Amino acid sequence: MYLIRGIGNLETFHKKFPNQSMSGTIGNFDGLHLGHQAILNQVIEKANESSSASLVFFTEPHASEYFASKDENSVPPPRICPWREKVKLLKNFGIDFAFFLQFNKSLKTMTPESFLDDILAQLHLKHLIIGDDFRFGARRAGDFELLKNWGRNSGTNVIAHETVSNNGERISSTRIRQALLNDDFDLAEKLLGRPYTFSGKVVFGQRLGRTIGVPTANLWIPKQRLPIAGVYAVKCFLAGKPYNGIANMGTRPTVDGSKPVLEIHIFNFNENIYGQRLTVEFINKLREEKKFDNIDLLKEQILQDISQAKKILE
Repeated sequence: MYLIRGIGNLETFHKKFPNQSMSGTIGNFDGLHLGHQAILNQVIEKANESSSASLVFFTEPHASEYFASKDENSVPPPRICPWREKVKLLKNFGIDFAFFLQFNKSLKTMTPESFLDDILAQLHLKHLIIGDDFRFGARRAGDFELLKNWGRNSGTNVIAHETVSNNGERISSTRIRQALLNDDFDLAEKLLGRPYTFSGKVVFGQRLGRTIGVPTANLWIPKQRLPIAGVYAVKCFLAGKPYNGIANMGTRPTVDGSKPVLEIHIFNFNENIYGQRLTVEFINKLREEKKFDNIDLLKEQILQDISQAKKILE
């Protein structure tokens, strides 16, 4: 998959892929859930029919994250999967091109007409598939009808994709985030079409776990908030090999931590895996994170967590 990194790289793209026609879609695609997958399947279908390439437009950060960062009273919604994971999922799905647009003041204030002329018109779009509730441009003034009219004049077939539902409710990233916040991993899996996981590189931590006989792997986490918090029974995958363990997502108040950290204790494992990528599947929440009066009480609770997790994972 070729990634077009912003409007400024369109010239490079055109030089590498002159006269490349596209069938595409636009959206955040956070989680790449079953609703997203249905849209991407249609994009690929139209691309195959018209001998064009498949294309996905997405923004970073999400618009909601950008606006929340400008308002001290707002908290951005949690991210189902970070940028790297989204790109990986799109690539694995078979998408040919992804167009990353930075959501900044310039994009925020861009009129719908400018978005059409300066971005969409710069690509040879044969098909554009979106939800009929899609809005774009400053103050979300652009809508499906504006896109449809633009498509008639530009030779782009603008198609509204039908909503994908589960138990009579629309499948959405918002619904999945809420399921994860409610620790309903079964529902999240049904809506995602796969178990909820987080993948990250193992980085150096304070190594406090080793001092109490419970070594942990610290995973790099993005600046965006994740939809998990507390202690969990987990399955881990390292180089494709499965392991069981427990995970803590939090600030580690017992040792006066301040920044969120994702720590994984893998059962019966003591290898050096710094720098490797670990995928964590969250199975069941054991408890909320809490502050203990001392390290001994923390260790006692962790041993109880391990015992409980082993029973769940067996």
